Amino acid sequence: MKLRDKIILITGAAGFIGSHLVDRFMVSKNFVRGIDNLSTGRLENIKHWLKDPNFSFIQGDILNEKILEKVVDGSEVIFHLAANPDIRTSTRSPGIHFEHNVVGTYKVLEAVRKSKTVKMFILASTSSVYGDAEVVPTPEGYGPIMPISVYGSSKVAAEALTAAYAPTFGFRSIIFRFANIIGPRMKSGVVYDLIVKLMSNPRELEILGDGTQTKSYLLVDDLIDGMLVAIKELHNQVNIINIGSDDHLKVMDVAKIVVEEMGIKDVKFKFTGGVNGGRGWKGDIKNECLDVSKIKSLGWKPKHTCEESIRIVVKALQEEIVSNKLLGHT
Repeated sequence: MKLRDKIILITGAAGFIGSHLVDRFMVSKNFVRGIDNLSTGRLENIKHWLKDPNFSFIQGDILNEKILEKVVDGSEVIFHLAANPDIRTSTRSPGIHFEHNVVGTYKVLEAVRKSKTVKMFILASTSSVYGDAEVVPTPEGYGPIMPISVYGSSKVAAEALTAAYAPTFGFRSIIFRFANIIGPRMKSGVVYDLIVKLMSNPRELEILGDGTQTKSYLLVDDLIDGMLVAIKELHNQVNIINIGSDDHLKVMDVAKIVVEEMGIKDVKFKFTGGVNGGRGWKGDIKNECLDVSKIKSLGWKPKHTCEESIRIVVKALQEEIVSNKLLGHT
């Protein structure tokens, strides 16, 4: 599908990834609609587009059916990113993930069904659906899928709903399983947490878990490039595709890169030891890396390695954190 001149709706438009999607499509002169309840998203992320006639934004929750139907009706392509992505939250309040990620997705799909204008529905899912996969890097066809967090299970449910609704009600869908996405505007994740901790105490750095957890990291610009290639090249009614980096890093190595990029010397690493074999928290996947051969076969590959992506992001996030503190933002 060519997205030029299509009316695009982005749920979670003021969030980290959502706001970068808004930027990309606005620069491309698309007609963009956004909805966000601003619980984790920030209006500041999209304020530079608020007066543009090609962009319309509603502050609202996807659980509000009236508001949702209003923004969905007339839209042709939907990027559904609105969700609660905090795995640690699900151990304290699992109902949050059920409401936001499962019920929220159901309500968006119901609005799509009623509107009859939507031609494509794109779901942001996650590598967390695979749980502790025995095959790493993990391909899309791996199974059985057994997530180890409520967050991961909520995304499995969202995927299942999407896979059923698309053929039943006549629209195309792509389910993207993201690796760890990093970039400017992010407000969570290991890279962000390490920077905040070092800015608070440059002498000692607490690292959750035993530091041997392995993860892959993909720059948000690379992510969007990959999504756009897949949208153009995939033609099945329901498509599932991994998107991430070719390589992965141990968390202790991520910490070393962050320390080096921040120019801090003689930092003492303090490992918490973690849970269940050195994980940072319950639901944390110890070894996580996606097989991205399928999306690479479509003509895309990441422009940056994990290390390069982290180095790019550290500088940007430091500047953002300092600026937010000066402005009085938390």
